[in-house]
Amino acid sequence: MSSAKTFTPRPSDIQRAWHVVDAEDAVLGRLATEVANLLRGKHKPIYAPHVDTGDHVIVVNAAKLDISARKAVEKQYYRHSGYPGGLKQSSLQDMIERHPDRVIKLAVKGMLPKGRLGRAMLKKLRVYPGAAHPHAAQNPVDHALPARARKAQ
Repeated sequence: MSSAKTFTPRPSDIQRAWHVVDAEDAVLGRLATEVANLLRGKHKPIYAPHVDTGDHVIVVNAAKLDISARKAVEKQYYRHSGYPGGLKQSSLQDMIERHPDRVIKLAVKGMLPKGRLGRAMLKKLRVYPGAAHPHAAQNPVDHALPARARKAQ
């Protein structure tokens, strides 16, 4: 009876690529799942759940998500100031109008591991409300969302 050793990728094994994901007409949850998988590195053969092997992800057109009218009104975001009576809430519609980048960041953050590993992965996510981004020097590769690839066929 032999036991298998846990594979741990070394820092020299990790190659970080840059991906651009277009959020125009994308469903929030499906977009967040794909982005979280890229940030975690689950698409790579050297994936290990306890090591950050993921890539950098740039999300553009965050303000053009496909959101149903009902969800835009009913979905609520909560934050607390830390003082008594300091609970604030805003709807998804308000968040899209004011801070479209936060909507995607919060959705992806919930799908990443909790703790220092998840915080390190989240730092590799950049979200922009429009189509322009300042990361052309990194030579990012366009990443098509799987749901959108099926719609095109």
